[in-house]
Amino acid sequence: MKIYTKKGDLGETSLVGGRRISKDDLQIDSYGTVDELNSWMGLLADVADEHSLPQLRTIQNTLFKVGSILANDAEHPFDLGFDIVQSDVELLEQWIDKMDGQLEPLKNFILPGGHTSVSHAQIARTVCRRAERLCVALHKVIALNPLVIMYLNRLSDLLFTYARYLSKTLGAEEIVWKV
Repeated sequence: MKIYTKKGDLGETSLVGGRRISKDDLQIDSYGTVDELNSWMGLLADVADEHSLPQLRTIQNTLFKVGSILANDAEHPFDLGFDIVQSDVELLEQWIDKMDGQLEPLKNFILPGGHTSVSHAQIARTVCRRAERLCVALHKVIALNPLVIMYLNRLSDLLFTYARYLSKTLGAEEIVWKV
């Protein structure tokens, strides 16, 4: 099987199920941004310690599910055999609480930076926020499982907390915003 099909050469692509739509469609932008986020998560996983790696890989697998859900044809949905469920969101909350319990309370706004890994986590957070905004807009056009949006919202919280956790474990200074 070749990687190229030549079917997208004129600016269209297929949803799950085969229906063709324009590559600039909001639905394509939504799952494309989730794919971008998953790549950033892969970068974070590549430099993660042995304690964080399993969680990051779990997130990557869940993001692949999110992307598949977003790529499904709402007019003629294909039974993917999976969905995002409340326990996916709760798992992120547990990881946030565990990391947050090891951090000093946040007293100031902090700027991204201080260490390359911290910056990567912050970039992933901003891409996650963009994915969330796109999914909110998409939800106005096609009905999405609200847990998809909730998952992305919670994931951005996790990535912020993870950036702070990395600062602490790597001995990097949190850069405080100064007016």
